[in-house]
Amino acid sequence: MVSIRRVLAQIKDDWTAVLTEEQLTRVCRDAGATWRQRTLTPVATIYIFLLQILHGNTAMANLPRLSGKRFTPAAYCQARKRVPLAVLRRLLHETGVPLRAAARCDSRWHGHRTWLVDGSSCSMPDTPVLRKHFGQPSGQKKGCGFPVAHLLVLFDGDRGHLLDVLVSSWRLHDLNRMAELHAGLAPGDVLVADRGFCSYAHLALLFQQKVFAVLRLHQAQIVDFRPRRLAAAPGREKGRPRSTWLARCGLQDQLVLWPRPATVSRTMTPAQHAALPEHLVVRELRYRVRTPGFRTRQITLVTTLLDPQRYPAEALAELYRQRWQVETNLRYLKQTLGLAVLHSQTVAGVEKEILVFALVYNLVQSARAGAAAVQGVPRERISFVDALRHLRWPLVTTAPPDLWVNPLRPNRYEPRVRKRRPPGYPLMTRPRTALRKALRTKQDAA
Repeated sequence: MVSIRRVLAQIKDDWTAVLTEEQLTRVCRDAGATWRQRTLTPVATIYIFLLQILHGNTAMANLPRLSGKRFTPAAYCQARKRVPLAVLRRLLHETGVPLRAAARCDSRWHGHRTWLVDGSSCSMPDTPVLRKHFGQPSGQKKGCGFPVAHLLVLFDGDRGHLLDVLVSSWRLHDLNRMAELHAGLAPGDVLVADRGFCSYAHLALLFQQKVFAVLRLHQAQIVDFRPRRLAAAPGREKGRPRSTWLARCGLQDQLVLWPRPATVSRTMTPAQHAALPEHLVVRELRYRVRTPGFRTRQITLVTTLLDPQRYPAEALAELYRQRWQVETNLRYLKQTLGLAVLHSQTVAGVEKEILVFALVYNLVQSARAGAAAVQGVPRERISFVDALRHLRWPLVTTAPPDLWVNPLRPNRYEPRVRKRRPPGYPLMTRPRTALRKALRTKQDAA
C-alpha cells in the first residue's frame, strides 16, 4: 500500500501512528476479526477505503489503480462487509486521544478545552432497507425522495478535529443521544452549542459531570433582566420567567436559579429525571451583534461559567461566535469531501462510510495543522482544499508542505444565492415507474 503510506508520511501528527499496519492489525484482532492471507485483508481494505474517500468517494473500479493491487469491485464490497464497524469507531476514538493530550494549555480558552457540537444530515440511495431504518423527510413523496440520516458530531474547538459522530434516523432529536457524547468530555471542559441543545436536563447532566456549557438560550425560554424579580408560579402568570433572580453581573448579565421542570423530558426516563438536581444556578446574558451583514442582531446565552471577573461577557460572546466554525467544518465534510450523498446501500455500510469520512477529515485537518506550524499562520487560514489536494497526490519528499494561505477576511459575509442556473428540468413529483408509464403511453398515442 505505497499510496496510503505516502499520504501518512505527509502528516507529522502523533495520531497517524494509529493507522500503521501493526496498530490496525491489533485493533482488528481485538475486535474479533479473523482473516486469511489474501489480497484484501482487513488492514488493506481499511487503507483502500481511506484512499477511496480521499479521492472523492471514487468508483470502486478506480481503486486498483490507486492502491496498486488487483481485485474486483465485488471482492472489495465483500471485504468492506467483513471489516467490523467497531474497528472504524475505535480508530476514530483513538485518533482523538493523542490530540487531546498534546493540546497546549496556552492555546486553550481561559485554560479550558472547548468542544463544539451540532447536528447535521446526509442522504443515501433510495433502497427499502435504508428507507425503513433512517426514514425520509415528510415533504418527500413516496418514491420521489431519498433516505436521510441524522448526524450528531463533536469537534475539537481548538484544532478542529472530529472526535465523534453518531448516526441515527432522520426523526431523532439531537438531545436523544447527546449523553453518549458526554463520555468523551472531561471535568473542566466547555461545551458550546446552539439553542437546539439548550434544556434543563442537558445542562444538569453536564453539571453533574463537572463540564461547563455555553449555549444559546432556546427561543421558548423567557428571560427578564429586572433585578429582584420573583419567579412565576407553576402553571400561572404566562409570559413571566420561571427562573428566580439571584445577582446582577453587569448590563443584561445576571445569575438566576432554574427549577427542575415538572414534566419529564422525552430524552429521559422518569428515574433519570428524578436524579437531576432540583435547582441549577446559571448565568444569563444578552448582547447585540453590530457587525454589518450578520443575520442575527441579538443573542441571549446561558452558561454555567458563573464568575463574571474570570469570564467577562465579551469573552463569552467571542467564544460563542467561534461556534460558527462547526458550520464550516460540516461544510468541509459534506461539500468538499462529499459526505452529503453516500453510496452504500446497507445500514452498516452507511455507518462505515461516515466513519471513514471522519477519519479522512482528520487527516486533512492534521495536514493543515502541520502546514500552519511551518508557515507561521493560524490553522484556519490554511486552505482545506489545498491540504486535500496535497494528500491526494503526495510527493516523495520529507520537506514540510507549503500550502495555500487564505487571505485574512474578518467579518466576511455573502448572500445565500446561486449565480449559476441549474438545468431547467422539473422536479420529480411522481415515482419513476409512473413517469415511465406516462412516457410509454404518450409514445403509443403518437
